[in-house]
Amino acid sequence: MKWKIIPESWSGPLLSLLRIVTALLFIAHGTNKYFGIPPNEGGPPAILSMPGIAGIFELVFGTLILIGLFTRVSAFLMSGMMAVAYWLVHAPNSFYPSVNHGEPAILFCFIFLYIASAGPGPWSVDKG
Repeated sequence: MKWKIIPESWSGPLLSLLRIVTALLFIAHGTNKYFGIPPNEGGPPAILSMPGIAGIFELVFGTLILIGLFTRVSAFLMSGMMAVAYWLVHAPNSFYPSVNHGEPAILFCFIFLYIASAGPGPWSVDKG
């Protein structure tokens, strides 16, 4: 007897939901950097600094992933960006992700890599 808690027919919509929620969380990093939403203590970064470029990428590619347009390419690029962010920003502080606060970067990296492979799901502009 096979036990199915969640029907297989839900896999497409759940993939879309994963993409949408992940993109909204990712975009929040860019809005925090440039618009202070949610509020932050510092002002906006210099546009050509690493945090400045990251913020632009978070806003632009996060929005593309959110609506499901050019999803696979955008997610692949953001997966790479998050891997670089982990190794350049977090890893030098400690070997352990729970100490260097790198868990979000690792999770974003692998969720985006999965989305790049699986596609955007049915609720997207790309549809597939």
